[in-house]
Amino acid sequence: MKVDCVRSVIVHNIPNQPTRMDDQMMEMQRLMPCNSRLAAFISCRSCLFAVCQNSRDNWIPRSSVVNVPFSRSGTCKLCLNPPKCSNDANNCSTFVQPFGREDGEELSYISFNESICEMCMSGEVNEAMSLLSQMEALGSRPNLKSYTLLITALGNVGRTLEADAIFQEMTSLGYRPRVKAFNVLLRCFLRKGLSGLADKVLLTLDDLGIQRNRETYEILLEYHARAKRLEDTWLVIAEMRREGYHPNSFVYSKVIELYRDNGMWRKATSIVGEIRGMGLSLDRKIYNSIIDTFCKYGELGEAVEVFKTMQLEGIMPDITTWNSLIRWHCKFGDVSNALDMFISMQEQGLYPDPKIFITIISRLGEQGKWDVIKKTSENIKHRGHHRSGAIYAVLADIYGQYGRFQDADNCINALRSEGVKLSASTFCIIANAYAQQGLCEQTIKVLQLMEAEGIELNLLMLNVLLNAFSTAGRHLEALSVFNHIRETGFCPDVVTYSTLMKAFIRAKKFDQVPSIYKEMEYAGCTPDRKAREMLQAAEMVLQQRHLEFLSNTP
Repeated sequence: MKVDCVRSVIVHNIPNQPTRMDDQMMEMQRLMPCNSRLAAFISCRSCLFAVCQNSRDNWIPRSSVVNVPFSRSGTCKLCLNPPKCSNDANNCSTFVQPFGREDGEELSYISFNESICEMCMSGEVNEAMSLLSQMEALGSRPNLKSYTLLITALGNVGRTLEADAIFQEMTSLGYRPRVKAFNVLLRCFLRKGLSGLADKVLLTLDDLGIQRNRETYEILLEYHARAKRLEDTWLVIAEMRREGYHPNSFVYSKVIELYRDNGMWRKATSIVGEIRGMGLSLDRKIYNSIIDTFCKYGELGEAVEVFKTMQLEGIMPDITTWNSLIRWHCKFGDVSNALDMFISMQEQGLYPDPKIFITIISRLGEQGKWDVIKKTSENIKHRGHHRSGAIYAVLADIYGQYGRFQDADNCINALRSEGVKLSASTFCIIANAYAQQGLCEQTIKVLQLMEAEGIELNLLMLNVLLNAFSTAGRHLEALSVFNHIRETGFCPDVVTYSTLMKAFIRAKKFDQVPSIYKEMEYAGCTPDRKAREMLQAAEMVLQQRHLEFLSNTP
């Protein structure tokens, strides 16, 4: 057998018992904490015998360091030899865990930190965490910059618990976190609806005497605006002004959206004059908010005019602009124009949004236009969006109920085979597709598969599950999900309460709807138009029942 290279490894004798990787790593660190050439750990009994057959003892009584042949790819050639490992194939757990550089030199403290920072900025979170483990195994700790970037990278991919753990480790070592690290945690907790933990972040920020910056206020503003908390939003804006942060386009766009969602759409559009009076120019954020406001109240012609004005002023529409126009044209039944806009969006080189694709094909599905659904998904794939095209094909199958992807396992495996990166967003899109069809078990399965990938559940995903039960009229299961949301520390938003109201309406439990509405108000959520309409519908039914009861009473 030709040997390409020889590396030092730890060989551990554990007869008839496979070794856990965590235990193996601890043993590696104990025996050779500073050996940068550490390459692998072998627990295959046949390999152990083969390695030690020329030694004084034919069996190793305990862990020791030996030399074994390795190929250039880093694979143990002994473990690839069938005659020697055939009896122990199931127990062979050789793996490669390099410490240091390829030239055998250990990484320096500076090199470790530089590598961690580079990996965090390029999105290689797992690799950065692996480097952190290696660094700590050598008795070193990252610097403040590395810790901050690790927290940011983990927060960006939704790994909130790990981000919080790194933050706690950083503070326990005596580092004074910057406001950026606090903002990352604040955004993570609020994005997942964990308002209690978010409050603790703000208290810690104040206790340490660290001043909140504009980003801190904008994170709070976005959370309250998304939850339709009108009073809390104005309190944040007032505090911003006291601290010297004047409202910008982001703040004004959120104010417009709040007025829009509370039925004051004319007041929302009148803010444009106020903005111009202050000498501020309208940017894309404000235009998007105005377009969405007109669209939501059926003023599609006005929205298209604003859209044209926006382009004449040299402001190019983004995916949010197109999404708004397409979504509301579908909502009001103008699917033909929605499809034209969908094609125009792609012609401008914008990446198609799966959420908008769901909106279009669900409306086409209601009209029975399955051939148009199939043609639309094929056109996307032909435009070069191969991976996203795979997602669209899956969504088209689910909505078209063709049967190929009626099982969530087949759906996820198909996406993996196409090389699609299974992110939290992808799982949420697939779960939402099943939920809108009332396929509760498949929705649950998607979320279970997501958790198996190490992605944490958040409020948005639990709302999707709640919607699945609501669509199916299974109000008891929906109520169970709602209680789970509160018990796990998430703060229900308007969508949560509205979806629960829908579940009870579909189950014809109209008498419970007003109490859910009141609870929503007590929680500080400002009911949107959809919630108010559902309350009115439930109260009308209750009133009719009461009148029928009185008329039948002798």
